Amino acid sequence: MKCSAPSAGSVSTRGRPREFDPDEALAAALRVFWTRGYEGASMAELTEAMGITKPSLYACFGNKEALFKKTLDLYERDKLAYMGKALEAPSARGVAERLLKGALATHCGESDPHGCLGVISTVACTPEADSIRADVIQRRASSEAAVIKRFEQARDEGDLPESVCPTKLAGCLTTVLQGLSVKAQGGARPEELQGSVDTFLAMWPGR
Repeated sequence: MKCSAPSAGSVSTRGRPREFDPDEALAAALRVFWTRGYEGASMAELTEAMGITKPSLYACFGNKEALFKKTLDLYERDKLAYMGKALEAPSARGVAERLLKGALATHCGESDPHGCLGVISTVACTPEADSIRADVIQRRASSEAAVIKRFEQARDEGDLPESVCPTKLAGCLTTVLQGLSVKAQGGARPEELQGSVDTFLAMWPGR
């Protein structure tokens, strides 16, 4: 897929409009949002990183909010792919272990910005960006609902004790995942975060 950058001249301007790869531009925008958060990312930073003009950005991606939501889609597809695989683990503990391992690799890796794009953006958003916060929260709720369903299955199969509430356990896991993101963004060392993961899993209520 290619997008054409709008011409600055008249319709009769010589030559064809310059084209750019929207996938590459979107990946560049993702890095900016991931580093700066939604509100911290300026249009100047975005267009510079994407290698396009502001009119080109609007023409291909819509406004800043629409662009951010497209980068969230890309982030979920490429960076959070481990979440779907985690739910396929044979035990509830395995689900938690895969999610935590995937979060550490994603939030503390060497090639990408540290922290979670969703957490960074919701924490930094002001009331003027309520729609962004609401979208991120809705996506997070959908992911947590999938984990709850998986933990309910685990309890029905005897993998989790009857006394365990799948909803509360999933909420606890989500809190740990978000905490890892915040600490990673704050510069916590990988070994420190791994220690938190190991401690949490050592307290797991089941096999």
